[in-house]
Amino acid sequence: MSRIPVKTRVTLIFAAVMAAVLFGTGLFVYLRLDSELNHSIDRDLQSRARELVAEVKVADVGLGEAARSALSGRGEAFAQVLTASGALFDPRAQPSGAPVLTPSEIRAAAGRKIIVDHSNLAGVHEPERLLARPILFEHHHLIAVVGTSLDDRQSALSNLLTLLLIGGPVALVLASVAAYFTVGSALRPVEAMRRRAAAVSAAGSGQRLPVPPAHDELRSLGETLNAMLDRLEAAVERERAFVDDASHELRTPLAVHKAELEVALRYGASADELRAAIASAIEEADRLSRLAEDLLFVARFDKGAPGLEPEPIEVAALFSAVRERLNGNAERAGRPILAEAPAGLTVHADRGRVEQALQNMVENALRHGEGPVLMRASAVGDRVELHVSDEGPGFPADFLPRAFERFTRADTSRSGEGSGLGLSIVDAVARAHGGRAMARNSSEGGADVWIELR
Repeated sequence: MSRIPVKTRVTLIFAAVMAAVLFGTGLFVYLRLDSELNHSIDRDLQSRARELVAEVKVADVGLGEAARSALSGRGEAFAQVLTASGALFDPRAQPSGAPVLTPSEIRAAAGRKIIVDHSNLAGVHEPERLLARPILFEHHHLIAVVGTSLDDRQSALSNLLTLLLIGGPVALVLASVAAYFTVGSALRPVEAMRRRAAAVSAAGSGQRLPVPPAHDELRSLGETLNAMLDRLEAAVERERAFVDDASHELRTPLAVHKAELEVALRYGASADELRAAIASAIEEADRLSRLAEDLLFVARFDKGAPGLEPEPIEVAALFSAVRERLNGNAERAGRPILAEAPAGLTVHADRGRVEQALQNMVENALRHGEGPVLMRASAVGDRVELHVSDEGPGFPADFLPRAFERFTRADTSRSGEGSGLGLSIVDAVARAHGGRAMARNSSEGGADVWIELR
């Protein structure tokens, strides 16, 4: 069943349900008509039985003329008066032949009214319905019997059955064909979306799936798929830009590294020159190593697996570790690193990643800011904010909205300083911990960058 096309499958299910509905409806109509016809026949028999009983009781001796007239025929409607033993009462007045009731029916009718159907009465070729009831006439216990032919009833039921057997299948076929084309028409937008989806390539052609005009489930599906294509195309663009920028960032230190080695090989006549060239090469190798680690962390974060090992950490200890690590750079720049953290304030985070984020923020302040670099912490609700600020010119206004994007720099002409990944890694660390990274220019001057952690 699962291999059958959806259009055919829906049509088959509709046909099965429609067949059940038609069968149930036809059976109900047939049984209803049968019941109504039987009820009508029974009412007529009861009325005739009352008339017969009234006519029999008119005469004092034997059957009167009125009763003889009612018992004279045996057409579609006939009547008999029987004794309690089952014989004809006053046979001369009843030329209708033998009694129509069987012995068991006579015994039952002697005590109560009964209604029976006969299909093999003597001299009668069609089925008949009989009503028999007991009467007391001149101290005789008699049985009045009236009957009518069921030929009209059988004919009406037969015509209805024929109509149902012919009209039902025709209606089923017509409804199934209509359902097949209706389902096909309803699925036509899906086929259009499928063809367009097959034409959409990973190259980011900007094509989108056609959306039907009706505000229904198919339109919602098309809009959802188009939104997914937007996200996929944006992700592909980000990955492409990431690869391009990473290639560009790796090209510069590799070129410098190669040039240093070539100079050492070609012109390094003395040990001091060789030592200087090797030291410069080691510095470029360290830069390459840091860039590779940064790229690896960003790639892992994009895959949703940053590999965090959270633990309770005192904020003061974090600030002390970062200040000790960067104190040499700060002294060479003549700019002290200050730290302010409330006693006992802790965060539940990965120590290495948070230290990396703080180090990136401090290095960014040392590289682009002025004056002392201040690390400070404050508790805001259930979160802790870790700020790094300076007294420099701050961020350019047009740079703030994209400060945490990858490979972005406030001064694009200074490509030799930094990789453009520092603040993007800060943002990745914050989001990996369920927080966020923010940046602003303080009103007193200088830049203020912070992350929120739990």
